[in-house]
Amino acid sequence: MKLFGLTGGIGMGKSASAQLLGWRGAKVVDTDDLARRVVEPGQPVLAELQRTFGPEIVGPDGQLKREELARLVFADAGARKQLEGILHPLIHELWRTQVEAWRAEGCQVAVVVIPLLFETEVESEFDAIICVACSAATQWERLRERGWSPEQSAQRNAAQLPVEAKMARANYVVWTEAGMDVHAQQVYRIVPLVR
Repeated sequence: MKLFGLTGGIGMGKSASAQLLGWRGAKVVDTDDLARRVVEPGQPVLAELQRTFGPEIVGPDGQLKREELARLVFADAGARKQLEGILHPLIHELWRTQVEAWRAEGCQVAVVVIPLLFETEVESEFDAIICVACSAATQWERLRERGWSPEQSAQRNAAQLPVEAKMARANYVVWTEAGMDVHAQQVYRIVPLVR
């Protein structure tokens, strides 16, 4: 099985690339999806987060108040490291378990989407790394369209390696400035059709 790590900056097209790869026949797991799953009501991690960051991060419905947690951790590097220390080991274990299951099934191509791939130092676990990137102007416009303030965008960008560093360390770069057809052409040059 060929295992790709997919990374890139916020709002640069990782989800679109993952979708394209899934349509191509690759098995895909997104660590952002895993992160949402492990903090669902009743999960032990949610209780640990509440003990660490305070009761105000969980709403009356038992759901994690993501914006409140983000407000706390992106304003304080120490708090962000605490959050990462709680979430990253579990998420790493979950995606590795999924990859091993796919390997046992005889899958040809699998992709793990990890925004903080280089930051978490897991690049050696992959056969190749794909970095999805675009210009800063395009990124900021996409984040603005998501409803993020300039401050929110800057805080989240500051929490990651600069995209230029990710591009330099990746085996492949997909540039997402053009339309989806050009995006797809680039992705499909890297990952041929899986049968």
